[in-house]
Amino acid sequence: MKNLITGVAGLRVGHAQDERLGSGVTALLFDTPAIASIAVHGGAPGLRDAALLEPSMTIERVDALVISGGSVYGLDAMGGVAAFLRENGRGYTVRDIKVPIVPGAILFDLLNGGDKSFGREPVYWHLGYRAAAEAKDDFALGSAGAGLGATTADLKGGLGSACDATSGGFRVGALVAVNALGRATIGEGPHFWAAPYEKNSEYGGLGWPAPWPADALNFRIKGDAPENTTIAIVATDAALTKPEAKRLAIMAHDGMARALRPSHACFDGDTVFSAATGTAKKLPSTRDRIEIGLAAADCLARAIARAVYEALPLPFPGALPSWRGKFEGR
Repeated sequence: MKNLITGVAGLRVGHAQDERLGSGVTALLFDTPAIASIAVHGGAPGLRDAALLEPSMTIERVDALVISGGSVYGLDAMGGVAAFLRENGRGYTVRDIKVPIVPGAILFDLLNGGDKSFGREPVYWHLGYRAAAEAKDDFALGSAGAGLGATTADLKGGLGSACDATSGGFRVGALVAVNALGRATIGEGPHFWAAPYEKNSEYGGLGWPAPWPADALNFRIKGDAPENTTIAIVATDAALTKPEAKRLAIMAHDGMARALRPSHACFDGDTVFSAATGTAKKLPSTRDRIEIGLAAADCLARAIARAVYEALPLPFPGALPSWRGKFEGR
């Protein structure tokens, strides 16, 4: 099983980015429309078509989910993905036309040093289209797609993913763009808050620090402005109802709290989308659904650490160091 969200059958992921801009887009496309929902626990989200994901709304299934850099400008990315899907005959049928359902969220990377003078041209629309066209089973982590311009309080952020299977055989995966207000590491050292959830040394195998550093619990944030958001997608191959998908998104937020300090603050837009492809060969029991939620939180914690571990620094003056650049070889 791939250690990527594409380990869950029925979905693909694509990236598009602009190195000069220092920003990008990541699109997750479903092979067939999937049940989806959302949980927003941050105080400053930027969303498109998010309201329709609530259990009380009529539309149950989506064609794609999108994570974009660019703050408000990045909301154009969902239009580019929708255009690609429409060209390929995808979308909710309304009489004789197709309307692709493409919710998404954006992160703030406008002050990372890149050239943001894109004028009137909707650059993120084009990045969204390209990301959708590039969707496949394997994809890059770290400074790729929506993670290209992402940062944390003290290190380069990025794009991460992880996958696992429950004891009942259901697959669960997470995809995340980490542009966090706080830190993914403990104090000033290299150890990750997500250390207990690591599998196969996927982010260095360092475990907990010993001794525990005196500065481990010090308050450290990126700044006093709304420049932050961690956006995640969790997915399972289990067949879920829309209310069950909502509960999955809520449970998965625990992964942010395990991997980032702090999270869910007033200047975060911390958001989790959830999706169920229903490709598993059996239906989940209540016990299975609880374990799927737990696994989603664990996968999200791992994906956050992997995002930071795999990132490369931006090539701009004053850019934050990457984890590898600061700690590897020490």
